[in-house]
Amino acid sequence: MPDIIFNGPEGRLEGRYHHSDDPNASLALILHPHPQYGGTMNNKVVYNLFTTFKKRGFSVLRFNFRGVGRSQGDYDQGIGELSDAAAALDWMQTHNPNAPSVWVGGFSFGAWIAMQLLMRRPEIAGFISVAPPANMYDFSFLAPCPSSGIIIHGDHDVLVPRKDIKKLVEKLKAQKGITIDYDEIENADHFFENSHDLLMSSVDAYLDKRLSEEMDV
Repeated sequence: MPDIIFNGPEGRLEGRYHHSDDPNASLALILHPHPQYGGTMNNKVVYNLFTTFKKRGFSVLRFNFRGVGRSQGDYDQGIGELSDAAAALDWMQTHNPNAPSVWVGGFSFGAWIAMQLLMRRPEIAGFISVAPPANMYDFSFLAPCPSSGIIIHGDHDVLVPRKDIKKLVEKLKAQKGITIDYDEIENADHFFENSHDLLMSSVDAYLDKRLSEEMDV
């Protein structure tokens, strides 16, 4: 899992990258929580998502948004962070020109950025959205949502109320041509403290389903 430095819109960005042995492997990009509240690419949920895609043979990247760790620049209200994510995807695609598809995963603030990236990059085939802050940020840009994915939420999350997540899920489920799965993790808080195993079991089950469907096509 080599440390990498790649060029972003506001300077160098720091990441961790696993390159698959398969020259035709799919790609996965994992985005971390809010930079101003301690979010980094070493967050436990981000690390576990990274490891899950790695074990499944993906080439996968997690990185620090601008102003975090050794990444240059300053926090930019999500606008610059979306540009950082696009630059990270560009970097991966440059090194994996034969990749057949792209997945994106994000936790909290990272989920909001990930779902914005969906709208800009039609090659993204699926998403894992963990605890998207539906009460704090506007998700109306998902009109329509271009890819199928899963939204996972803890039923004891006091930062993002269940009603806001359910409203987002129901809105997305009403759209034709895509399938939005929703899983609520029992007794889990926003950070999935003491619930990481349940969270990752949910992610694994969803990936089992989606990737087996792709193989059947």
